[in-house]
Amino acid sequence: MTRPPGPPGEPEHHDRPSTPSGGEREARERQGRVGPDSPDEPQGPDTHEDARPRDPHEGPDDPAAPVDRSSAADAGPGAGEEAAAESPGDTLPPAAEETADSEGLIRFSEDREPEREDERRRRGRRALLALVGGGSAVLVAAGLAGAFALFRPLISPDDFDGPGTDPVVVEIAPGASAGEIAETLVRAEVVASARAFVGAVERRGATNNLRPGRYRMRKRMASALALDTLLSPKARIHRRVTVPEGLRANETVARLAKGSGLPVAELATIVAAPARLGLPPYANGAAEGFLFPATYEIEPTTRPQDLLRASVRRFKRAATHLDLEAGAARQRLTPRDVVVIASIVQAEGGHVADYPKIARVIYNRLASRAKLEMDSTVMYGLGKHGIVASHAEIKRDTPYNTYMHPGLPPGPICNPGEAALRAALSPAQGDWYWFVTVDPARRITRFTSKESEFVKFREELHKRLGQH
Repeated sequence: MTRPPGPPGEPEHHDRPSTPSGGEREARERQGRVGPDSPDEPQGPDTHEDARPRDPHEGPDDPAAPVDRSSAADAGPGAGEEAAAESPGDTLPPAAEETADSEGLIRFSEDREPEREDERRRRGRRALLALVGGGSAVLVAAGLAGAFALFRPLISPDDFDGPGTDPVVVEIAPGASAGEIAETLVRAEVVASARAFVGAVERRGATNNLRPGRYRMRKRMASALALDTLLSPKARIHRRVTVPEGLRANETVARLAKGSGLPVAELATIVAAPARLGLPPYANGAAEGFLFPATYEIEPTTRPQDLLRASVRRFKRAATHLDLEAGAARQRLTPRDVVVIASIVQAEGGHVADYPKIARVIYNRLASRAKLEMDSTVMYGLGKHGIVASHAEIKRDTPYNTYMHPGLPPGPICNPGEAALRAALSPAQGDWYWFVTVDPARRITRFTSKESEFVKFREELHKRLGQH
């Protein structure tokens, strides 16, 4: 096919014979071969009107019938020729014939019936609808693009890629929410947007895991990696201080000050008047014995009071774990008595395995109403250290001299750990009445229920210490 089919309803002229060119028609005219009687002249195809029976008095056979050249042109190629051929003696001049042929060629390329008025109106409406629809599509697309640009920070907030570039230190304030932390990170150029970081926190469920402090981070970090950094203990800039078991309150203060960088004088002042440390009621307003030995992390924002309160909270946690108050009641003691016994066990003890035996010696002496005769308490009353008191020191009267005063001393003599507290609540079973640490360097302790053996043990200790 070299042309498209005509409009719907128009017959497709597949079998239309070709129209002679203008030059061929001139040659035929000169030879007198143009006309209906010429055997070489092709006949035009039948139109729909040709398909019906003809009235013998109608048509081009009637010499009086006018010829409508415009209708012939509109009828399609060949129609004008058919009209001319059926009109004997009425031959078109060459110019007119060329015009008709030219019109026929143009009509052949168009190949459609004249457009009716209703069809033209329908086509106009379709074009208008297409125009309106196309304009609406453009407006909708523009609206969607604007909406995406407006809500893009909420749908897909800005975020950096990768682990970041330049190192930076970021400080997270105590009590800061995830949103406040996000704003801090944005100001430090760590993350691209607060929304991206908050989204990472919510997806991870890490809202309650963010801690205050100073962190080593990097600028232009992906939000997920920034969150990983804040959750990593290695990234936090902090100090750690370990308080061993058996230190006295003043020694604990010195250790905390050295490890934290906090003023030792301020710590000592708070310990001397510990009303705001949250001590248990049975502490009787004294911090000795209740500053629990443990490892503490000191943040840049930690205050002296905060650190000491953390130490007291750690004691309370251990007391709750051991069920100290109920255990004291089972032993017919007060919770404070248990802490005092635990402090003596801690001060006198060598190996942890000996703690329950030392506690049993104390219980046996209390039960017999005998004096405890503990050198560690004597030394504490004198402000000295050691588990071996001289004869002169034993004769010095202080409230903590258990050679002179029966029963327990008035308060703890150090800060015991959990093992000593457990031993005070659950002493070993035995009839031991004396014990001597015969080798302090190796912490070897001997237990006996016989005074003669006790004397031998003391001589062994004095000999080892070079005393006579």
